[in-house]
Amino acid sequence: MLVGHSYGGVVVSEAGTHDAVAAVVYIAAFAPDKGESVSMLIADPPPGAPVPPILPPVDGFLLLDRERFAASFAGDLPASQAAFMADSQLPWGVEALAGTVSAPAWRTKPSWYLVAADDRMTPPPAQRAMAERAAATTVESSGSHAVYLSQPTAVTDLIKKAAQSVS
Repeated sequence: MLVGHSYGGVVVSEAGTHDAVAAVVYIAAFAPDKGESVSMLIADPPPGAPVPPILPPVDGFLLLDRERFAASFAGDLPASQAAFMADSQLPWGVEALAGTVSAPAWRTKPSWYLVAADDRMTPPPAQRAMAERAAATTVESSGSHAVYLSQPTAVTDLIKKAAQSVS
């Protein structure tokens, strides 16, 4: 079973087609269809949707604005934890945003999706739409994009449910 958060959803969508993978779990993640990329999925945000504070690329890599990190990524975590996350973030490649999925695992494997209802990075309506399109067993939890830290029980409960379903 593969579990992906945020961009990790793209990774599990592509890698999850491997024969050894029984299911995929998305945690506030992108769940692209065949030929889709993150760039395509974020190109036309719904009116009023929050815009992630992505800084302009430097040498082909992106970071989130440290000053706006907490409000956008970790608004329900203690300020000190959100500040640590902002300070310790790793840059990610601009080219990764354009990578397309060749065959999404959710088309052939059971999938589960946790919608983070307070997410200001990946809008909850977009999460719900991707989960519905994937016919994923879906749960919703309060929580920011860092829902895996703010709501660990909801996240682990969904992963356990998925594991029990495919074992």
